[in-house]
Amino acid sequence: MVHRSARVPAAVLTGALVVFAPVAAVSVAAPPAVGDVLTVDRSLHLTGAPNARDLGGYRTIDGRTVRSGIAFRTDQLNNLTPADLSELNRLGVREVDDLRTVYERALGPDRVPAGARANWYDMIGAAPLPELMSTLAGGNDLYRAFITAPGANQAVAGVLRDIAASGAGPEPGAVLFHCTAGKDRTGWTAAVLLTVLGVDRATVGEDYLLSNHYRAAAAGDPVGGVRQEWLDSAFDQVARSYGSFDRYVSEGLGLGPAEIDALKQRMLS
Repeated sequence: MVHRSARVPAAVLTGALVVFAPVAAVSVAAPPAVGDVLTVDRSLHLTGAPNARDLGGYRTIDGRTVRSGIAFRTDQLNNLTPADLSELNRLGVREVDDLRTVYERALGPDRVPAGARANWYDMIGAAPLPELMSTLAGGNDLYRAFITAPGANQAVAGVLRDIAASGAGPEPGAVLFHCTAGKDRTGWTAAVLLTVLGVDRATVGEDYLLSNHYRAAAAGDPVGGVRQEWLDSAFDQVARSYGSFDRYVSEGLGLGPAEIDALKQRMLS
């Protein structure tokens, strides 16, 4: 297993319980209506991970299409049923990238499909205590931390590198990446991936907001759902910290032109 160590103070662990405990209680019945983006069924239909979906099918600005069956974004995997695990195995999942903290992983250990490798890329667990405490309520500060927190950029880069490499070797496979609810850390990572691939910002936002549908989040629910302004805060922090998205990718994530080319070759048709 690939992993990075992370220390989470006891006070933070207590606060995190308040934030993350309600996730398992979110109902998935009668999700609210959303726009035309749902004309394509992106759900993986996993009983134990209702926010699991395929990132394929989106069109890029230059007219290409993001391939399906290669990159999946999901919520935590500890509630997967045997049927869910069989489905992920059928879908060819070979890498499972966990963006959660050590605390969340202890509360809900992943159930990984047979033959898949588990990788741990803690996205915010290494943040300084004041910054980490400020993110516990979610919102703009949390999303800015996805760019500024120690280890955050390495976590996002790790997922993108795994996807780029997923076609190599005798048995090409799919990459699944997730956090707890599959909406915030996973949402930003998905937004970065789609943006790198050339998907326009409006479509990136639509994919991000689909978490409200699949998690049946009530309007304005900061725990169960997501808000466009949060994603906008992350992109704004990218501009503040690096001047442009391209510099964020090259300097922040440390991805070179060859790696970006490999990612696009793997993901675009």
